[in-house]
Amino acid sequence: MRYKAESPHELIMHFRPWQILLVLSAILGLASLALSADAAEVDPAGISAKDLAASLSALQDGASYVRLRLEVKQPTDTTTISLQLQIKQRRTKTTADVVYQVLWPKERKGEAVLLHKAEGSPPSGLLFNPPGKPRTLDASQMSQALFGSDLAYQDVIENFFGWENQKIVGSEMIDHTSCVILESRPEKGASPYASVRSWIDSRRLVPLRVEKYLASGQLARRIDTTRVATDDKGRSIPADLTVRGSQEDSLTNLDGSRIRHDLAYTDRDFAPEGVTDLLPPPSVSE
Repeated sequence: MRYKAESPHELIMHFRPWQILLVLSAILGLASLALSADAAEVDPAGISAKDLAASLSALQDGASYVRLRLEVKQPTDTTTISLQLQIKQRRTKTTADVVYQVLWPKERKGEAVLLHKAEGSPPSGLLFNPPGKPRTLDASQMSQALFGSDLAYQDVIENFFGWENQKIVGSEMIDHTSCVILESRPEKGASPYASVRSWIDSRRLVPLRVEKYLASGQLARRIDTTRVATDDKGRSIPADLTVRGSQEDSLTNLDGSRIRHDLAYTDRDFAPEGVTDLLPPPSVSE
């Protein structure tokens, strides 16, 4: 199944995605860094910062599977890294488990990152680089680059919408779209970032821009959504993402082709012995 891209007039184009993001999210979480949203319009004057953040946080809960392409350009017109990845993630209000696995190119196939985060505890993980032994990742290493990209491990396991301190600090137009600016601040010592600002599309509840700041006030990372699409549940999500870190001559593009939800993951999928399994997960109905 492929995404259907969303424009102001029609849904026509095939999606190539994102989580996190989510991506990402993950990607987001990315996503985790892969956030999704209901279609209901939000009245910026009628919703509190905590309610807005809670809605965005809740949308990350559950199990998902993402296929995407990650490209790093250094300088910004020269591709130096190009990877096909799959992302397996399982998130609840209090815990997150994320696995990033390289499918291509052949010489890097099997490289993987396993990350875990529980409420009240720092994130941890394992780095797999076959045929070598897994290497432990602790909280002090979460700011290191994910597969040489402009994303850090912290970016794909952390859910800043779940932080206690949330504040609406203004509004702004992003690419002709009205956005509410939500500022999220962690408890002391809970994150390497001192604050995160998100420009939320107030109609679709999609973050169109995310900026992460250090305690010094320095901008550490900026993530721009360059296209919005619909996922397999008909919800709006960031489709194409561009990430810029502290290196001025570097950027990372995330471009995906598939997302699935309601998957039948087991604890083994997020354990060291399961990270070598590159097969996509079955759905709950299978």
